Amino acid sequence: MSDKNLQKAADNFIAVDLGATSGRTILGCIQDGKLSMRELTRFPNNIIQTGGHFYWDIFALFNEIIRGLKVVADEGISIRSIGIDTWGVDFVCIGRDGGILRNPYSYRDPQTEGITAPLRLPPRGESSTSEPLPLGGGWEGAAIYDRTGIQFMDFNSLFQLAAMRKNKDSALEAADKVLFVPDALMYMLTGEMVCEYTILSTSQLLNPRTKEIDEELLDVVGMKRSQFGRYVNPCDIVGTLTPEVQQLTGLGPVPVVAVAGHDTASAVAAVPAKDKHFAYLSCGTWSLLGIESETPIINEKSYAYNFTNEGGIEGTTRFLKNICGMWLLERCRKEWTDAPADVNEINKAAMTAPAFRSIINPDDPRFANPPSMVEAIKSYCRETNQPVPETYQAQARCIFESLALRYREVLGYLKELAPFPIERLHVIGGGTYNQYLMQMTADSIGLPVVTGPVEGTAIGNIMLQAKAAGLVGDRFEMREVIARSIETKTYLPKK
Repeated sequence: MSDKNLQKAADNFIAVDLGATSGRTILGCIQDGKLSMRELTRFPNNIIQTGGHFYWDIFALFNEIIRGLKVVADEGISIRSIGIDTWGVDFVCIGRDGGILRNPYSYRDPQTEGITAPLRLPPRGESSTSEPLPLGGGWEGAAIYDRTGIQFMDFNSLFQLAAMRKNKDSALEAADKVLFVPDALMYMLTGEMVCEYTILSTSQLLNPRTKEIDEELLDVVGMKRSQFGRYVNPCDIVGTLTPEVQQLTGLGPVPVVAVAGHDTASAVAAVPAKDKHFAYLSCGTWSLLGIESETPIINEKSYAYNFTNEGGIEGTTRFLKNICGMWLLERCRKEWTDAPADVNEINKAAMTAPAFRSIINPDDPRFANPPSMVEAIKSYCRETNQPVPETYQAQARCIFESLALRYREVLGYLKELAPFPIERLHVIGGGTYNQYLMQMTADSIGLPVVTGPVEGTAIGNIMLQAKAAGLVGDRFEMREVIARSIETKTYLPKK
C-alpha cells in the first residue's frame, strides 16, 4: 500500500518498538484483510557508561517517540492508538512527586555479577504462607524457580533489586513506584502508572500459575506490591496522551494501548504459524528459542535446563531459553577495521573461511559484555585448545556455526519438555536476513526453518492494537492476517 493510501486509512496504529541497540516507530494499518506498514523513524539506543555503571537514556527514548509522533501529526494522519514494546527486566524508579529519579540501569550493568548465589528466601516455617515445594532444594534456587518459572540470569529484575538494596541505591530507596521500561514510557505519554503482564513476567517476581506478583519474593528485596503500577494485560487501554504530549506532537488525545510490552511477546504474537506444532526463534541481539504453551512448564528438568516461563498473549506461556545472539556479531563489527560496512557482505565473506574450525559457547559469561568481543572469542578458543580465528571472516563463521549448534542443543532440550511434537522452527527478527545462518540452523536441527517476518515485534505490536480496536479476533486470526501480509522463506535441512 502506498503512503497516500495509508494516510487515508481510517484505522492507523503507531508501534514504538525498542530493542537493546536500536529503536523505531512504525505506522501500520489493516485494509482488505492485510497489514501494511511504513517505518517513520529509526534511531540508536545507546548504553551510557558513567561512574562505573551502565544506563539507558529514558529521556532520549521519549524524545524519539515524540519525534515519530510528530511525523504523523505533520502529515495529517489520523491515529487510532499507540503501543510500546521494549526489551525486558529493566525498570525506572519514580519518586513520590511523580518524577523520574534517575536513568534506569541497563541489564548489562556489572552490579548484579554474582548476586544470584547469596539470594535466599526465608527458611521454611518462618512465613505463614509457605508451602512445601515439589522441586526440593529448600528455600534456595529451586524454590525461587518453582514460584516463578524463570531461568536464572543475574540481570533479572529480582537480582537487580537485590543488588540495588545491597548497595543502598539512592534511587531505589527514594522510589515510590517502580515501572518497567515500556510502562515508564507509557507513563511519560499518559501520566498513568501501570504494570503490564508480559513485561512483568520477565522480572522473576511473577508467579506464572496465579499471574500475580509473589509478595514473599518482593519482601526479600524490600519491596511492596503497592510500589508497582496497576495491573494491565495486552490489549488493555492505559490512557490517552497528556495535554503536554499533545502540544509537543500536534496530536489529539490518542489512546495508548498496552500491547505485549515485552518485545519477544509481541514478536511471538506475529509468528505466522498455522498450528501449535512449532518452535520459534526470535533472532536478534538475543536469540530466544521456545514454544507457545497453554500452561507453564515447571519441573525438575526445566529447572535443570534453565528454561523460562514468560507471559504471552491470551494467557499463554512463552516457554523459552535465552541464548546470546547477534550481540556477538554486533560487538565484533565495532572492532573490525578491515570488514565491509554492509553486514550482508560480512555474512557472505564468512563462508570463505574453513568450516567448523572453532566453536564457542555463545552463553559463556565472558561474552556478556567484554571490553573486546574479538579477544573474548580468541581467548575462549585458546583455552579450549582450538584454532584461534584471526580474521573477521573466521570470527564471523565461528559465531554463525556456534549459534546454529547451540540452537540444536537447546531445541533438543525443548523437544524433551514440549507437550506436543515440534515439526518446524519459525524464525523472526533481523537474523532472518542471514541466509547462511538460517541454512546452517536447518541443517543443524534437522527440521524445516521458516523465516519471517523480520519486523516481528512491530507487527505483533500493531496487531494487538488492532485486536484492542476490535478489527481482529484471537491470536489465530491475527496470524492469518499476518500470513497473508508477508513473504516467508523455508530452508530445508540438507541431507
